[in-house]
Amino acid sequence: MEKDKKEEVKIEVNTFNWGPCVVRMKILEDFRKVLLDEARNTELDFQHRLAGQIAKERGYNEKQREKIIPYLSPYLGVYDEAFQRYQNKKYENKPEYALTALWCNFQRQHEFNPPHDHDGKLSFVIYLSIPEKLKEENKAYKGKSCGPGGIQFLYGDGPRDAVTYMSYMPKDGDMFIFPAWLKHWVSPFESDCVRISVSGNVHDSAPLSQVRKGMLKNEKTEDEKYLEELKEKL
Repeated sequence: MEKDKKEEVKIEVNTFNWGPCVVRMKILEDFRKVLLDEARNTELDFQHRLAGQIAKERGYNEKQREKIIPYLSPYLGVYDEAFQRYQNKKYENKPEYALTALWCNFQRQHEFNPPHDHDGKLSFVIYLSIPEKLKEENKAYKGKSCGPGGIQFLYGDGPRDAVTYMSYMPKDGDMFIFPAWLKHWVSPFESDCVRISVSGNVHDSAPLSQVRKGMLKNEKTEDEKYLEELKEKL
């Protein structure tokens, strides 16, 4: 992989003028290929950790994540630049990120992701494969809500008129980066096909090169251990 991919990544970037800073960009083909190849080579079941009603969700192991980080890092840099323009304010200190979770969703007919948010500072989703059957189904959709296989972001609290939505039907190679707290969901579809996407979370407490240990091994965090000790004392 070439090291100076950042300029190429900047070419196709869209910042949505809507609520929180949500950025859509096109990933390069070499990045898409690495994500897809590695996803097909892992059997790490991730479903028990996720909100989705999707049978096949596979986590990338530590070695795979370390391989993917150099491809991911420039895109987070692009988000930072877009965020500063969006807020019209420069960072006092440049964020440093740690990739804490990375998984692949193999979404099939009638499967979906209910409204949910993520852990961490930022989250992202990358669309590796949108089947032609799903594209055609979405074109024929006449409803006003999120179309089949589309992603919808939800912002705001309170009555319905205080909540705003943003829907999008992704294309191959699309990547969304957004605040981890932003609720979103993925609608089901009727087509007999598989839509493949990758999702991940990053924290801003450590360099991106530092992969937090134990995230994919069902190990308890220090906070979880502390809470269990408190419960035993009560």
